[in-house]
Amino acid sequence: MDTVGTFEMAAVMSQHSMFTAIHKHYTLDDWKLFATDHPECLQHVAVSSGSGKHDLEKMSSILEAVPQVKFICLDVANGYSEHFVEFVKLVRARFPEHTIMAGNVVTGEMVEELILSGADIIKVGVGPGSVCTTRTKTGVGYPQLSAVIECADSAHGLKGHIISDGGCTCPGDVAKAFGAGADFVMLGGMFSGHTECAGEVIERDGQKLKLKELSKRTTFIRVTQQHNTVFG
Repeated sequence: MDTVGTFEMAAVMSQHSMFTAIHKHYTLDDWKLFATDHPECLQHVAVSSGSGKHDLEKMSSILEAVPQVKFICLDVANGYSEHFVEFVKLVRARFPEHTIMAGNVVTGEMVEELILSGADIIKVGVGPGSVCTTRTKTGVGYPQLSAVIECADSAHGLKGHIISDGGCTCPGDVAKAFGAGADFVMLGGMFSGHTECAGEVIERDGQKLKLKELSKRTTFIRVTQQHNTVFG
């Protein structure tokens, strides 16, 4: 989520040894500035990337400029393509010492394919996210708890790991993901609307909202907290 995976969020999360996948839209200069201002956070962040040629070039330039970052998040809505598998192999060959997270997928067979292609951690979830439109647009999705149970078993058999990505609306959902076998749980909507998220704060009908322009649509996120940290 490009409104949640911000440098400001990472600065707070790292204080609690929590990890942030930084969104794809920061420039190289933005990364250099963040590395200078917050060097203590770099071990708790990942560079996010799509699977295009330009994505690879941008990611490579960031990792070369900020070598302290050792995590890569290869993030696509649907990881079921030969192109994505080949892209994972390419990134592994170029960055043999980095930890690669890749996804999203929801079946054990694809988890195994991505791990054997070079990924260390597989992102699991197609459709459960609060802002995800995959199920309504394409008719493709998978119940999240079932996906985590199946994918965790496959990943652990190859000494890999999984991240449960999407579907959490309360702390109980996080607990269920871990109970189902997830090694990590990724949260977006539960942190949205906080001070550290991107977006301009506006007020409508007495309710504070964060306004974020995304492509040709406007998203409103209810402001859940107005503190300087997400734990304030």
